[in-house]
Amino acid sequence: MPVTRRDVLAAAGALTISTIAPQPALAATFVSQRPPVRDRKFLSRSVERELSRIKARIADPEIAWIFENCYPNTLDTTVFAGSSDGRPDTFVITGDIDAMWLRDSSVQVEPYTHLMRDDSALRMMVHGLIQRQARCILIDPYANAFVRDPNAKSNLDSATLDATEMKPGVAQRKWEIDSLCYPMRLAHDYWQVTRDKTPFDAIWAKSAKLIVSTFREQQRKTGPGPYTYQRLTKIPTDSLMLDGYGPPSRKVGLIHSMFRPSDDACVYPFLVPANLFAVSSLRQVARVHREARGDSAAASDAEALANEVEAALRAHAIVPDGQGGKVWAYEVDGFGNWLFADDAGIPSLYGLPLIEAADAQDPLYQRTAALAWSPRNPFFVQGKAASGIGSPHMGLDKVWPMAIIARAMVSTDEAVIRACLRDLKATHAGTGFMHESFDKDDPAKFTRPWFAWVNGMFGMMIAELAKKHPKLLAERY
Repeated sequence: MPVTRRDVLAAAGALTISTIAPQPALAATFVSQRPPVRDRKFLSRSVERELSRIKARIADPEIAWIFENCYPNTLDTTVFAGSSDGRPDTFVITGDIDAMWLRDSSVQVEPYTHLMRDDSALRMMVHGLIQRQARCILIDPYANAFVRDPNAKSNLDSATLDATEMKPGVAQRKWEIDSLCYPMRLAHDYWQVTRDKTPFDAIWAKSAKLIVSTFREQQRKTGPGPYTYQRLTKIPTDSLMLDGYGPPSRKVGLIHSMFRPSDDACVYPFLVPANLFAVSSLRQVARVHREARGDSAAASDAEALANEVEAALRAHAIVPDGQGGKVWAYEVDGFGNWLFADDAGIPSLYGLPLIEAADAQDPLYQRTAALAWSPRNPFFVQGKAASGIGSPHMGLDKVWPMAIIARAMVSTDEAVIRACLRDLKATHAGTGFMHESFDKDDPAKFTRPWFAWVNGMFGMMIAELAKKHPKLLAERY
């Protein structure tokens, strides 16, 4: 049955939630859920070796099975690698939605980037994704998702009703800061691993500079900028107030983000974790400009903006925690109003260390994370099946596996990590895959059976545990 994000699918056109009966027979036999080799979209010997190496270390057969299914899921099912104008070209769909999100595609290939140095095919595939993302950004830096054919109209039913400037090639045009941060981060990771300059050509440089100018445009110091967005919908978080410009703000140097990484509209226009992500990714792209291209001017421009946004965050986004301490707000407006919450979608407050936007040992981050993983966060969910952070995107009674995975990856407390592994094992509903969300009391009710972002995160979590906490993988849960 089709399962979609709230505002998509082309095929379904409406929200549906999977409700499946538990599958004890499947769970007992642990039959691989991967496609046959002939049907896999992209084959990598190094990924297969890594899969076998790590799986052999996992004592719990069910967790080993989930890892086997999830770790290669992006390569098995979502990658379309080829060439365009003589350059590598890779399009990566998000899973059950036939479109490429800049954010999702970047994270989907992240579990494999450390293997690129010795795998030329894998390196070429990621090279192609960097090139495709650059071309997408040049089509429209305000779009968050794109279709495969750059000359085609959106294939998402909901987008046909959007009051915004929909250019050919764009699938959805929800302005989210992180949509431009993730490609910068991916470019930096590629450069750090490979030291290969070839993806960073004139097209890439033009797109990277456009990211910086778009961020400056969305500081809105001299006016509201060109971006507006409205949708004819019954769901308020799918559209923007004030003629599509979004909620009011005082211009303090922070970057406006109209939507969160969940694709829900912000309450206040300065999304703090996204601005923190902008700081870290701007500094990363500056290194690529300077080291791969020898472009000190572009590097300095990105660093100057990072410094400005960081100073504005320190001045306007640290708020009282109600216990005598200080924490990061989730959203602010520059007038002194703020919202404390957290959403499972990364960039989140809890997930800041995963995107190099905070040090996990920083006391400010630790206080923020503790508050986010508590009933002080309106989207913290506690249920019979599991507890964790959810999102307004799917409702108040849904836990997102992404948040549980993030908790396991950030924590150094083995008891916490064990609890996360138990919860993830208990809530995949016998499918062998992670999902967007599941009901806090009944994980057989879940959304999105094919969501490669979170599958990849599960695989990356297990790979990290194999390095940092191998004894935890030697246990049964």
